Amino acid sequence: MHIDDIFAARRPTVSFEFYPPKTDDDLADLFAVIADLEQLHPSFVSVTYGAGGSTRQRTHDLVARIKTETTCDPVPHLTCVMHTAAEIDEILTRYAELGISNVNALGGDPPRSVVDYDRANDEFRYGRDLVAHIQAFNRSGRHPDPRGFGIGVGGYPEGHPQTPNRLLEMDYLKAKVDAGANFIATQVFFDNHDFYDCRDRCRLGGISVPILAGIMPVTSADGMRRMAEFALGMHFPAGLMRAIARCGDDRKAVRRVGVQWATEQCRDLLDHGVDGLHFYTLNKSTATREVHANLGIKDSRELR
Repeated sequence: MHIDDIFAARRPTVSFEFYPPKTDDDLADLFAVIADLEQLHPSFVSVTYGAGGSTRQRTHDLVARIKTETTCDPVPHLTCVMHTAAEIDEILTRYAELGISNVNALGGDPPRSVVDYDRANDEFRYGRDLVAHIQAFNRSGRHPDPRGFGIGVGGYPEGHPQTPNRLLEMDYLKAKVDAGANFIATQVFFDNHDFYDCRDRCRLGGISVPILAGIMPVTSADGMRRMAEFALGMHFPAGLMRAIARCGDDRKAVRRVGVQWATEQCRDLLDHGVDGLHFYTLNKSTATREVHANLGIKDSRELR
């Protein structure tokens, strides 16, 4: 279903993000997770896309399996890194033939295996360039939906780590929307004030598309440190850090704190009219299902 139709039918939306497993055993485990979360009837599920051929092929294969073997609506990621326009068109054609309705267009990170990778060699330098190219594909009539693919882009409530000038950052985000993006899914955040401020600045800047809030429960102290390293500039509120510190070495207690914090985030976001909740699952279902249970949500279609 085209993302515009999804938002017209149900808002707030609930969506889950997965990444392509590296082994067949991990793939089997992931499909067990998807089966668990499928029962919550998400609006869609997204699949990440790494730099490097094997990872990308796994993304394509995972998207195809989700489309054909589950009731979930997959939204695959596409990135600018290490791609030509012809390669992007080939991928889009494959997705169109599968009946995929939407994609996430992202700048992407350079492959870790390539030292000093030069982004100047990429045909698409920025997310807005990829969005514009997908819209050109849409206009070619190669998608069964006359509107072509719906397009999502990334947003950063705490600021993009590569763009310290916050005024320019908002200009860049608006450029992606003006190029044809239909919605924004944000990076993970833990302080809702950051999200509300970002949303207000988007509206002041003329960005009117739906903005989905990125949620990921902390389930371990080590996991929180990995988040800080992975998403540079991420803000961990003192209240969350204090509550986790009180848990000491009690891992179950840390998990309870993280799930409860995410629950309160979601409850507050829903009270403040969020367009959607986008859960970064890390290919696990338990914490996400616990948050839903805490909110009293057995079926995300019930949200209004």
